[in-house]
Amino acid sequence: RVGAGLGEVTIAKGKTAAVIAIVATAVSMLAYYLFSGVVASIALFLNVMMIFGVMIFIRQPLSLPGLAGIVLTIGMAVDANVLIFERIREERAKGAADRLSVRNGFDRASATIFDANITTLIASIVLYWIGTEQVRGFAITLTIGILCSMFTAVFVSRIIFEVCERLKWVNLAMVDGIALTKGKIFGSRDIDYM
Repeated sequence: RVGAGLGEVTIAKGKTAAVIAIVATAVSMLAYYLFSGVVASIALFLNVMMIFGVMIFIRQPLSLPGLAGIVLTIGMAVDANVLIFERIREERAKGAADRLSVRNGFDRASATIFDANITTLIASIVLYWIGTEQVRGFAITLTIGILCSMFTAVFVSRIIFEVCERLKWVNLAMVDGIALTKGKIFGSRDIDYM
């Protein structure tokens, strides 16, 4: 049967999926990156709140494709944080101080983050230009999400790190589950994948 009730059920399931995605992502970031995961979770929360704020401001209705755009944005925001945190990990492995590790981590990851987000933004604009109403809802949400994601990942996260570093709250220890798992399976030998 087709009716308005099915739309409500679909949107309710979409909201549930979005909430599960946000919570699972935040928990994963907290477990793997520890303090940096807290920063990423704060940035992720602000990102989602900014998306909703902008959508309310421009009076964009939230549809099922719009929820899909939010979930995709969450993934891209986490990807930006992972790029930054892995760069920070590399800097720490070189023996850099915390402040220098954070600064270099953000500086070296920023170009990659901008590149990835700009290409997705171009695709989002094309989707809006040639798409149907549902696709346009996805494109608008994705565009807002990309812009908010770049702001929270590159600017807000960096400010949080710098404030916490000055207050001596920062702890850049991170769990390296992949290296631990590889070590348990293969021992200390390196694997030549090529």
